[in-house]
Amino acid sequence: MEKLSPQEEEAMKAIWKTGEGTIKTFLEHMDPPLPPYTTLASTVKNLEKKQFLSARLLGKVYFYKPTLSEEDYKNRFMTGFVKDYFANSYKEMVNFFVQKKKLSPAELKEIIHLIEKGHS
Repeated sequence: MEKLSPQEEEAMKAIWKTGEGTIKTFLEHMDPPLPPYTTLASTVKNLEKKQFLSARLLGKVYFYKPTLSEEDYKNRFMTGFVKDYFANSYKEMVNFFVQKKKLSPAELKEIIHLIEKGHS
């Protein structure tokens, strides 16, 4: 799956919040600073070409909706990320963050608790 650019991810976040809508609707659901309308319109067209969105014309207005959920995107992205950067090892990924001091012992204990809780 193709990775979204930061600009495309911001647009998709608004689209996922909205569910279905127009460029104007998506702008209303974005965090400041807002992109210009035309920039968002170009981004949305690119997302449609990449098949992240489907479009339907209602009168003279296009309505767009996501073709995959935010959860599906995160799952596909993270799976690819771990595969590409950590030899498909989640252990290596966690170790990386531990070495970079991005995870504390307390956070690791919490992760272990979540794993154990998930196996019960």
